[in-house]
Amino acid sequence: MYGLVNRAVRDLVISLRGEPGWQRIRERASYPDDEFLSMQTYPDELTYKLVGAASEELGLPATEVLHAFGEHWILFTAQKGYGDLLDGFGHSTREFLSRLNDMHGRVETVFSEMSMPYFELQDHPSGEPDRFVLLYQSQRPGLSAFVEGLLHGLAKRFGETIEVSQTDDRSQGAAADRFEIRIQPA
Repeated sequence: MYGLVNRAVRDLVISLRGEPGWQRIRERASYPDDEFLSMQTYPDELTYKLVGAASEELGLPATEVLHAFGEHWILFTAQKGYGDLLDGFGHSTREFLSRLNDMHGRVETVFSEMSMPYFELQDHPSGEPDRFVLLYQSQRPGLSAFVEGLLHGLAKRFGETIEVSQTDDRSQGAAADRFEIRIQPA
């Protein structure tokens, strides 16, 4: 993963446990440096180690850490100069998600080594306009809680309240992680 991801993990940990908490997590993950270069690639295993170490430090299951990190990721990247990029792909959670693969395609033209996930937006079987389905596929396992956090972060960014329910899970043999999303009325 690119360093920007790990920098966001660091930022989240510092916001929750301060610099001493980050130092403990860094040591648990056996990462000798204090910083990450935003555009440098780092092994995915390092990010998983950081999440595991954060789970220990915070006393939370890794899924809760991933959820918090997903929500934080949206707000962090917007603050780190990517807010205009995010704004260019939508002004609501649903609109943004419908264009997310396009945004990832643009990012991949700059960072050709990056392996982006794939998202598919579908109408909800009920036909209700405030409900939809999101399918998520990635070569990286175990990140569905991160995606759910991303969804909540997007909703916050767009001033929306959402309900998210994961109905299919790749870790249990499904072809894709499947999330049912409902936008709450204002």
